[in-house]
Amino acid sequence: MADWQEITGGITAPRGYQAAGITAGLKPSGLPDLALIFSEVEAIAAGVFTTSQVKAACVDYCRQRLQAKQSARAILCNAGQANAATGNQGWFDALESALAIAQALNISSESVLLASTGVIGQRIKMDALRSGIPKVVAALSDTGSDAAAGAIITTDLVTKSIALETNIGDRSVRIGGIAKGSGMIHPNMATMLAFVTCDAVVSPHLWQQMLARAADRSFNSITVDGDTSTNDSLIALANGQSRTPAIIEWGAEAEKLEAMLTAVCQHLAKAIARDGEGATCLIEVEVTGAHDELSARQIAKTIAGSSLVKSAIFGRDPNWGRIAAAAGRAGVPFEQENLQIKLGDFLMLENGQPLTFDRAAASAYLQQDTVLISVNVGNGYGVGKAWGCDLSYDYVKINAEYTT
Repeated sequence: MADWQEITGGITAPRGYQAAGITAGLKPSGLPDLALIFSEVEAIAAGVFTTSQVKAACVDYCRQRLQAKQSARAILCNAGQANAATGNQGWFDALESALAIAQALNISSESVLLASTGVIGQRIKMDALRSGIPKVVAALSDTGSDAAAGAIITTDLVTKSIALETNIGDRSVRIGGIAKGSGMIHPNMATMLAFVTCDAVVSPHLWQQMLARAADRSFNSITVDGDTSTNDSLIALANGQSRTPAIIEWGAEAEKLEAMLTAVCQHLAKAIARDGEGATCLIEVEVTGAHDELSARQIAKTIAGSSLVKSAIFGRDPNWGRIAAAAGRAGVPFEQENLQIKLGDFLMLENGQPLTFDRAAASAYLQQDTVLISVNVGNGYGVGKAWGCDLSYDYVKINAEYTT
């Protein structure tokens, strides 16, 4: 049993946070497109960002800010234009955005972090952003999480939100999160944005370490289509408003906090994978028996990212040979005679030998909302998971029409 419980409130569930989401006129659709998250006090800040060599201005901006100062009070996110591959003017637009929201909040621009999502190669519509900033500040509320979650999405079909609560000492600690992502999803990282708030007191060094590990076990373990984006950002704030004792070194309390942070990130990551463009189901791959966790995750991610595996699941075809082939090309050594493959409760391969199974029943299993693939590769202690979705006809249609 997890040592925490799910609560309502999303990113405004932790103490001392407000959020807002409005329509500023950035999206052609006229849907909400400007979100703001605000901490009432300076918060410890950590971030994990895209590994792409082509990065949005907001990514470069946040990296510089966090290198200079590991704290922040506000996160401003625009949807509609990625502000990636926009040259020097994109950088100046990012700086202007930070300064404008800082002045509206009466805080230093050094306490502002930025995120953008939308079409690559398009600058932020600055006139709309400028006029929207006073409105989004005025809309800040301690119940504004849902509005913010709705303002950061693009091709998503649903918003993604979660909040968990546990006790550290004699006081409760809460972590909330929202995320967006549906396509261009692949590890390191995906075309996704995720924002996490926490009211614990934790050192900057530990908070960054916790977030990096949580990202590896969540957002870096999902895949929809094998495409890594230019704007991927995971930003986490911890403002200390729970008034719990400071967590400044590794121990039981730090372990508990990281476990809950990881659970929040995994919930959001799985929601992104399930909402993959055109997806009809979530695929969860669990690999056991590897040499270490990293090796197990690598095999799991390769299987979850295989177009052939994803297509077979969409077609309700229990073709376990595609799973075996993906595991074999993951770049992780294992003995073929140790390989075991299960699809749900259907054991299909044992000790490298094919088994007879009820094909019709296995095909029916693939019609479920969540499909579990279990693979064992040996006797090691390494266990890893990855998440993805099936690959449908609609994926091509959605992406063929994305900018048109």
